Amino acid sequence: QVQLVESGGGLVQAGGSLRLSCAASGRTFSNYAMGWFRQAPGEERKFVTAISWSGGTTHYADSVKGRFTISRDNAKNTVFLQMNSLKPEDTSVYYCAATKRPWESTVVVTSEYNYWGQGTQVTVSS
Repeated sequence: QVQLVESGGGLVQAGGSLRLSCAASGRTFSNYAMGWFRQAPGEERKFVTAISWSGGTTHYADSVKGRFTISRDNAKNTVFLQMNSLKPEDTSVYYCAATKRPWESTVVVTSEYNYWGQGTQVTVSS
C-alpha cells in the first residue's frame, strides 16, 4: 500500500502561482511513477502531468505546458507541482497518483494508477 497526501492548494488570482506537494508513505517511493490529475465539478478526472521514478522523464498535458512543472525528491518521498501563470480554467481539485514503475516511464492514463490522494482544491479567480 502507498498512502498519498496532497497539500498546497488554495485561492489565487489569475496570473499567480501555487506549489502543490504530495507526500508518499508505505512503500519504496523510488519504485513508483507519479502523476497529477485534476477534476472540475461535473467533469471527468483529467491528466495534468507525470514523472518517472528517477525524475528524468516528464510529460505534460498541452493545456499546462510551459506553465506547470512536476518534480520529485525521492529522499523526501515527495512529488511537487509548481503552477505558474494560473488561469481560471485551472480551477479544479488536484489529485496526485502513484503506480509501480521501476523503469524509466511516465504514465498518463488514469486507470493505470493504483494509488490516489484525497485531493486538494485549487481555485483561480479572474
